[in-house]
Amino acid sequence: MFGIELTGGIILKIIKTPVFFIVDVIFVAMGFVLSEMLLFSVSKFNSLFVSMDYQLILNLLFSVFAYMIIMSIGGIYRNSWFNAGLNEYIRLAFCVFLSMLVNIIFSLILSKTKLTSTSVGDMIKADILTTIISLMLLAGFRLSAKIIYDTGAKNSPDRDKKKLLIIGAGQACHMLISDIKVNENLNYNIVGIIDDNPSLRNMNVYGYRVFGNRHDIINVCAKHDIDDIIVAIPSAKEDNLQEILKICSLTDCNVKMLPSIDEMLDSTKNISKKIRKVKIEDLLEREPVVLENDKIAEEISGKTILVTGGGGSIGSELCRQIALFKPEKLIILDIYENNAYDLQNELVRKYPELNLVVLIASVRDEERLFDIFETYKPEIIFHAAAHKHVPLMENNPCEAIKNNVFGTYNVAKCASRYGSKKFVMISTDKAVNPTNVMGATKRMCEMIVQSFQTVSKTEFVAVRFGNVLGSNGSVIPLFKRQIEQGGPVTVTHKEITRFFMTIPEAAQLVLQASNYAKGGEIFVLDMGKPVKIYDLAINLIKLSGYKPNVDIDIEVTGLRPGEKLYEELLMNEEGLTKTRHSKIFVGKPVFSDINEIENNLKKLEEVLKTNDNKKIVDTLKQIVPTFVAPEEFNKNAI
Repeated sequence: MFGIELTGGIILKIIKTPVFFIVDVIFVAMGFVLSEMLLFSVSKFNSLFVSMDYQLILNLLFSVFAYMIIMSIGGIYRNSWFNAGLNEYIRLAFCVFLSMLVNIIFSLILSKTKLTSTSVGDMIKADILTTIISLMLLAGFRLSAKIIYDTGAKNSPDRDKKKLLIIGAGQACHMLISDIKVNENLNYNIVGIIDDNPSLRNMNVYGYRVFGNRHDIINVCAKHDIDDIIVAIPSAKEDNLQEILKICSLTDCNVKMLPSIDEMLDSTKNISKKIRKVKIEDLLEREPVVLENDKIAEEISGKTILVTGGGGSIGSELCRQIALFKPEKLIILDIYENNAYDLQNELVRKYPELNLVVLIASVRDEERLFDIFETYKPEIIFHAAAHKHVPLMENNPCEAIKNNVFGTYNVAKCASRYGSKKFVMISTDKAVNPTNVMGATKRMCEMIVQSFQTVSKTEFVAVRFGNVLGSNGSVIPLFKRQIEQGGPVTVTHKEITRFFMTIPEAAQLVLQASNYAKGGEIFVLDMGKPVKIYDLAINLIKLSGYKPNVDIDIEVTGLRPGEKLYEELLMNEEGLTKTRHSKIFVGKPVFSDINEIENNLKKLEEVLKTNDNKKIVDTLKQIVPTFVAPEEFNKNAI
């Protein structure tokens, strides 16, 4: 076994292009000599090498020359024959038969001269037989080298190599196997393949056994002690891929995958460079977002767009999406300069023609906002600036109200005063029957937005959705940090669930929802199925290559003040109506009186001066009727 492996390694290092070329010259010459001997007699051998028959020598040299030139032009010596497939052997055959035609033409020309006494028919027979023998020798040599190399690679006793199971027996699998064989940095010992095609079961594909379908993954991994799984199905549909990934997540293996075909188009030669770790987003049961790009373009293109909180998770993604639709001007407003600076550099690099303005300012600063609106007169505003961390806002209700409530009021007032076409506020599911300060302030923001709709020509709307995967301060980055530190991963309750969507998905649906706005609506995004946070922790630990509660502990810490077990997306008084988009719904507008809102803002302004958190929360509770204070809610939380 070791001898085979050593031979395979030596072949890979020794047999390079010059060696193939020299061997091919010998094999073509052998094909010529053998064809002459088989068709005529052994005396031809003597004529060639003993009597020096110059006519035969001329035929031999021309034949070898024709074969080598045509195979070189045909790219035969640019192929890696250790990874060659059917296409490469078809090309070899084509070049060999083209060489035969050239030799036949040469024979016909030679027959018109007095340089040979051999009949035209005999010469053509010799050319055809030379072709057949040469092709057998050329292809046989390449196949033999490949078999020896493959056998050596498959039976490598290197214990440091990880045992790999590949999911999918298509072309991507073939390319991956080829890459693993020639790339010494890919420290894998391929054990076998999984594919749902029943006709492939227990068959050998690309030299490896197909163990069965997706339902056999868990047993195969246990039986063969698999270390890593690579899902090599770039063309798989979303639901199909999610089911396979969920099965893989039930094993103790490190799961990786090839991305979609679109992501791989720019480089398929080194397919191993495209392998990435499975992300938690891949396990969410969510279909890709399909947008009405033409409608969005009509709204965004050629307009001056302002994004408040533009450096944040949602705000920055909104800016990226908006840049695609070529606005007249994109204004990014944020109080935190580092994020704004990073986003500015990114957008300038990706969209050099974009008219970009980055402003460092706070939505609390009314005078600064008036100056900005006076200068730039934005036509569409996406208001994403907000404090959003529930536990922090519980301890700092004063800051939550200043930033969320008064910040929203300031921006809305500017939009109305300066005649902006549309104001879109980013809201949250925590605004529905809120049980915490952050949720109550966002509900107050919704009320402000709907009150302005009654007195302004600007279209005021809100878009409400749940948690966004990977956003700053969200549960996924927290879990990742805890895993990197060796645990424990902390979950407040085993049964707590949340709605999730990806950052790009949220931003895209906000743009789409804004296109449907007529004024006063609260759009509700389809968040899919709620996800258990405990299950999320388990999957993330597994995707990081660890065993839950073995390598990394999961600790249940108890519900925090104002934290719900289950989030809601709609209040009782709001009806739900479909829009043209399957993932966007609209709640029936519930308008608030602007005078009442402004009176309530004055109450808040006065109570904020006391810095008394209890008085502040009590006042907020009076203003937001659906707000259930944390201490009352927690009595019945579990």
